[in-house]
Amino acid sequence: MNLKKRLQEGILSVGSWISLAHPAHAEIMAKSGFDWLALDMEHSVISLAEAEAMIRIIELCGVTPLVRLTANDPNQIKRIMDSGAHGIIVPMVKSAEESQAAVRAVRYPPQGNRSVGLARAQGYGARFHPYREWQAEQSIVIVQIEHIDAMKDLKGILSVDGVDGYFIGPYDLTGSMGITGQFNHPDYLAVVNEIQQTGKALGKPGGIHVIEPNLKELRSRIEEGHRFIAYSVDFRIMDVACREGIAVVQSFR
Repeated sequence: MNLKKRLQEGILSVGSWISLAHPAHAEIMAKSGFDWLALDMEHSVISLAEAEAMIRIIELCGVTPLVRLTANDPNQIKRIMDSGAHGIIVPMVKSAEESQAAVRAVRYPPQGNRSVGLARAQGYGARFHPYREWQAEQSIVIVQIEHIDAMKDLKGILSVDGVDGYFIGPYDLTGSMGITGQFNHPDYLAVVNEIQQTGKALGKPGGIHVIEPNLKELRSRIEEGHRFIAYSVDFRIMDVACREGIAVVQSFR
C-alpha cells in the first residue's frame, strides 16, 4: 500500500530522515523496511544532484521518497518533483495561501502552475502521460507547522485541498514562542494539542518525530495512536549505535 493511501486511511506508516549525502545511506535505510524516507535539504548540505541520486535508490527499493525543502520555493519544488520525488515536506507554513502555493507548485495545470518538462520523473519523456495522471492523484504535500503565527490560520492551512498531512516542528515552534527546546512546557503542549485536534477534525494526519532512535518511545507513540511517524534520522542512529558500543567497551577498561 502506498503512502498516499496510508495517510488517507489513517494506517500506520513509519519513515525516517536522511541528512548525510551518500547513496549507501539511502540504500541501507530503504532496504531496512521503512515505508518512506525524507531527504532533508533544509538542514543539510545535500545538493540537488545528490538528492536525485538518493531519490532514485529509495524509489527503486520500493520506498516512498520525500524531500524537505529549503523553503516554499516553486522553482525548487519543480526541480525536486522532476527528479522523481513522490512528494514534498514544506517548512515554516504560516497561512492557507502558503499552503495552497505549495500544492499548486507540485501540480501541473489546471490543478496547479508547475512548469511542464521532461526529466527523470517523466521517464525522460517516455512516460510523460502516465506521470501527468500520477501527479494529479498521487503526489504528496506535507506542511510543517513550526511557528506560532501558523496558529492564526491553522484550519485554513490544513483545509487546503491537496495537503495530505502535517509535521510539527518542535524546535522552531518552541523558538517562536520564546521557550526554545522546552518540550514539556505547558504552553507548547497546549499548542501541540490544538494542532492535533484541528488535524483530527479535518481528517489530516499529523506527523510526529521520534528524534532519538529509542524503541520504547517509538512503541509509546504507536500505542498513543500516532499513524505518521518519523523514526529518528540517519546521523542520530549512527551516533547512538556507536556510543552504545563504545560504552560496552569502556565498561571493560
